Amino acid sequence: MVETGPYSGNDSVEVTGSTARPRKKVRIAATAAVALALLLAGLLYYIHSPETLYPVMVNGRYGFIDNSGRVAVQAQFDQAKRSSEGLAAISQQGRWGYADASGRIVIPAQYDLADPFSQGLALVGIGGKLGYINKDSHYVVTPQYTAAGPFGDGLAPVQIADHWGYIDRSGKLRIDPQFDDAGTFSDGLAPVRFGGRFGYINTDGKLVINPQFDTAGRFSEGLAAVRSNGQFGYIDKSAKIVIPAQFDSAGDFSDGLAMVAIGARFGYIDHKGKFQINPRFDHADSFRDGLAQVWIGNHEFYINHQGLFVWKSAN
Repeated sequence: MVETGPYSGNDSVEVTGSTARPRKKVRIAATAAVALALLLAGLLYYIHSPETLYPVMVNGRYGFIDNSGRVAVQAQFDQAKRSSEGLAAISQQGRWGYADASGRIVIPAQYDLADPFSQGLALVGIGGKLGYINKDSHYVVTPQYTAAGPFGDGLAPVQIADHWGYIDRSGKLRIDPQFDDAGTFSDGLAPVRFGGRFGYINTDGKLVINPQFDTAGRFSEGLAAVRSNGQFGYIDKSAKIVIPAQFDSAGDFSDGLAMVAIGARFGYIDHKGKFQINPRFDHADSFRDGLAQVWIGNHEFYINHQGLFVWKSAN
């Protein structure tokens, strides 16, 4: 695998002499009240949205730090992944489950593999099959696939026989299996492969960018990393080249920055292709909510947007 509501208004009123204007005012006032309520709800979600926690290894065990580098959960797990939507995948005795921001296990370790939550669902594997659970650990899509990816824009890529298609959150097939490879939807588009080339489809399954790339990543912040003739650059949704192909590796944009490599060194560029953090790392991951994981030799670090270290391994 690659890696990957509208509304209408009507101001018409029933006109019965002098009642027309007051009724329209009531409609406008009600609309304004709804808009204010939605705005406040959005602000409250932002204020109370779960903070991302980042896995760190201490003395052979994994715990978590917050984006200031402070230890948030003491090292106690065999393995761990970055939290998403308030939960983090953790491993104990060869099985995977999920812990909350306090380190409390809320979904017992019972899976052979577990991915981060995305749009309220997480891809998990058991007995060689993949399915999707919700945060109550109930299967929304029972394990049945041998290969699959996370949800994006309400759809998830799954492999059926020799081809890839997409299911919705109920497990219903929405885009028929027809692709040789398929990535996660983001910004309304997903990378898919026909033959030896990648292009992009929309959520209706319609091809909107013709297959022409050696590899392709998902769209994020309006841009997607693509490779042609052995080098990576970035395109916009019209397939226009925004950042010319010049990198040996490239990741998704996040927090306004994208991880790229020149030769064997990794750094981070902005939307114009200018380095904001010069290539000096032996390996690097994408930024998420303020921090990125990087390596120099065997030493692991987390850096902030300025490239400053906020945490480093003791090894």
